Amino acid sequence: MKPYVICLMHSSLDGRTHPSRWRPQGAGTDWFEKIHDELGGDAWVIGRVTGSEFAKGKPYPTVDAKFPRENWFARRDAKTYGVVLDAQGKIGWGRSDIGGDQIVVVLAESVSDSHLTGLRREGVSYIFAGKSEIDLALTVDILNRELGVKRLLVEGGGVANGAFLRAGLIDEFNLILSPAIDGAKGAPFVFDSTDADGDRRAPLTAMMLESTRDLGGGVLLLRYLIRNDPQAVGK
Repeated sequence: MKPYVICLMHSSLDGRTHPSRWRPQGAGTDWFEKIHDELGGDAWVIGRVTGSEFAKGKPYPTVDAKFPRENWFARRDAKTYGVVLDAQGKIGWGRSDIGGDQIVVVLAESVSDSHLTGLRREGVSYIFAGKSEIDLALTVDILNRELGVKRLLVEGGGVANGAFLRAGLIDEFNLILSPAIDGAKGAPFVFDSTDADGDRRAPLTAMMLESTRDLGGGVLLLRYLIRNDPQAVGK
């Protein structure tokens, strides 16, 4: 069963997501965690690049080990899970949670056994969602089936957000829009893609503005409901 998927992002007026680059600085940058808590997700998901910003360890050393490509959970009773897409196992965590939320890494089956050893030693849960690449539709199904996730928050970076969007898996988009502009090259966007997916379009058939909320200081929260082509979901 697919969870209800909400993409939550915070951006400048030109769609950029690094507040340190915005001008004027400090425009409503304290709202993200508040809205995140209000949305009440059972789990949140980010990509490898964003996930690496939370890591405290180094890549795991090579060891002589062999594990079946089966989902492994250090615990199943967490109130909230922090899910990180890391197909090839690039992140050495040095921790098992982020802000108290149990880490669950999404891997491809081509990941090394040494990496699985490191994850197990640190108490980091992992699931497999594809042979060499991550299947996002399978990912959300596993999160629901194995961990009971019914409400999933997709929170970037842009490549991960874009992948969920193109897979037709996002049901709702919440954008915290700050009165600031980046205006220069090189900053990440709310939605982006790899070069390989540059010509793929999301199967959106409608976006409906459900609400507009004034957060003060010129900051707005825009909530859109998304309708996807059901024939394209998960493809």
